Amino acid sequence: MSMGRRAGANALTLALTLALGLVGCGGGGTRVDEGADGNAGGGQGGGSAWQWLLPTGFPAPRVPEDNAMSATRVELGRFLFYERRLSGNASQSCADCHHQDKAFTDGRAVAIGSTGEAHPRNSQGLANVAYNATLTWANPSLVTLERQMETPLFGENPVEMGINDHNKAEVLARFAGDPDYARRFAEAFPGESTPVSWGNVVKAIASFQRTLLSGNSRYDRYLRGQIVLSASEERGRQLFFGEKAECFHCHGSFNFNDQIVHAGSRVVETPFHNTGLYNIDGNGGFPEPNRGVIELTGRADDMGKFRAPSLRNVELTAPYMHDGSIATLEEVLDFYAAGGRVIASGPHAGDGRLNPYKSDLISLIQLDAGERADLVAFLKTLTDHEFIQDACFSNPFAAP
Repeated sequence: MSMGRRAGANALTLALTLALGLVGCGGGGTRVDEGADGNAGGGQGGGSAWQWLLPTGFPAPRVPEDNAMSATRVELGRFLFYERRLSGNASQSCADCHHQDKAFTDGRAVAIGSTGEAHPRNSQGLANVAYNATLTWANPSLVTLERQMETPLFGENPVEMGINDHNKAEVLARFAGDPDYARRFAEAFPGESTPVSWGNVVKAIASFQRTLLSGNSRYDRYLRGQIVLSASEERGRQLFFGEKAECFHCHGSFNFNDQIVHAGSRVVETPFHNTGLYNIDGNGGFPEPNRGVIELTGRADDMGKFRAPSLRNVELTAPYMHDGSIATLEEVLDFYAAGGRVIASGPHAGDGRLNPYKSDLISLIQLDAGERADLVAFLKTLTDHEFIQDACFSNPFAAP
């Protein structure tokens, strides 16, 4: 079946969207023209001028100068994000590791690539990914969605989408030879002699990912004065932002993480943390190939350092940690309250509480059962149910 026949209704929807000026899906809230906060967005964008629909209190995302936002570019990116023909063997799409109903995670401990190879790490959520200062668990050098997209597309260790020098031309020809895709690329990248290119595939998907804005959870409505939290949720909120549980030190931004970049950023901090998850040799060791930032820097004190993920929609993103080794939110709280993890036996045995590279922020926290339940109740207020059902982010090939 051709992509054009599958997507006729979606083309009509996009046409109506452009005609009515309903651009900037996601989040609801303040409408901000592209270029706000001193960021021009740059690059020749196809279609109508872009306007962000930002959740209340969210700044405009930073956009690269050579990849301006546009409705046609975003919509092309949505199709490509869900398109299995984008993988080498035409069996897997980006969305197969990033499910909308799971806040764009996949529910697995570790991701599985298009050839069946297991990735060593857990699929990260994509909600508000536009604001992430770095884009993987432990690579300080990947700071744009465009650069990060090259890893799942072209990476060979592990294989994810499975694009390589042998099949790159064949895969791209699937889109150049599809009239509907050829039209979409031409509209999204006007004036280019060869709009169907790998560079434009990457730009379109990155543009779509920047629209995945989540900011209408119960907690957001509480901040806007629209609802009152339950007694348990309020106690959990006070614990989260207080000095007893101290969660806010790594999760205190509007996106509940500690690596933030946006259009108005002047100084961008990119901390990584060792939380005492492992200590397999008694000297701070983490199991290969998941040893953290040390794999890139070679510095001993970078052992076990990973990025703190956003806690928005955390109720939906289990299992947790960089390797999916903790199953539930309750177990995550137990781990942090203990000041690290003790593994009694097996190849990963060790006392993470004694890891010499563990962050000073990770220490014993005295929480009773009620306080742990309150913290979980608060974390669940960060779930944005509209985000996981928003048609702007949904699979365009799915039946209505």
